[in-house]
Amino acid sequence: MTKIPQIALCRNCSAPLPEKATVCPSCGAKNKKPVYKKWWFWLILALIVIGAAASAGRGAAPADDDPTASISSESGKDVASDAISSGKAENVLSTEPAQADSVPKEYQSALKKAESYSDIMHMSKAAIYDQLVSEYGERFSEEAAQYAIEHLAADWNANALAKAEDYAKIMQMSKAGIYDQLISEYGEQFTPEQAQYAVDHVEADWKANALAKAEDYQELMAMSPSAIYDQLISEYGEKFTEEEAQYAIDNLS
Repeated sequence: MTKIPQIALCRNCSAPLPEKATVCPSCGAKNKKPVYKKWWFWLILALIVIGAAASAGRGAAPADDDPTASISSESGKDVASDAISSGKAENVLSTEPAQADSVPKEYQSALKKAESYSDIMHMSKAAIYDQLVSEYGERFSEEAAQYAIEHLAADWNANALAKAEDYAKIMQMSKAGIYDQLISEYGEQFTPEQAQYAVDHVEADWKANALAKAEDYQELMAMSPSAIYDQLISEYGEKFTEEEAQYAIDNLS
């Protein structure tokens, strides 16, 4: 198939132009080839771009003898040094990322429970641990419970004293009975030192407690004064002193 040559048109009047004509025979307008279509235009443009890139590369690195470069470098070092020494280096450089809180949620929950048992119920360290891991209690893991106990801020002497006051005022127990209850494996599980602190500092009228116990035995169990006396001083009973027990018997109505 014969290729049909394209017909050039005048840019001014759109009339057909003879081949290689630079002037339109109809309107007389010049129709020279645009400069951007000439091969030498693109050659010159390429040389200009290459030269500009080379100049930019040389300007990026300051000369060794450039005083401004030296001042800028030293100033940067001073700023970084000052920031580090003042504890504000996080905006200048970072040596290691900030550590996120890695304490498991279970451990945090166990600690909150432990704080409640200590602050509200005044329990001992051992009793709180047992409650946290108990199948019938909180059922935390042993690791979570141990974390809670180790991080619990508590005054165990004060807790023991609070428990002793409850036993003295509400249950009218004797001093020796309270001590035994505080250290008992089946009771409060305080240490002997904590229990001793409690009974030494608790404010109680032991004779009045003995009398209250004697009245309970008399009214509820209809016991005789002699039997009540024995129960009050018994090692397996109330553990009041003989003086306290006798006061109770003497004042029974």
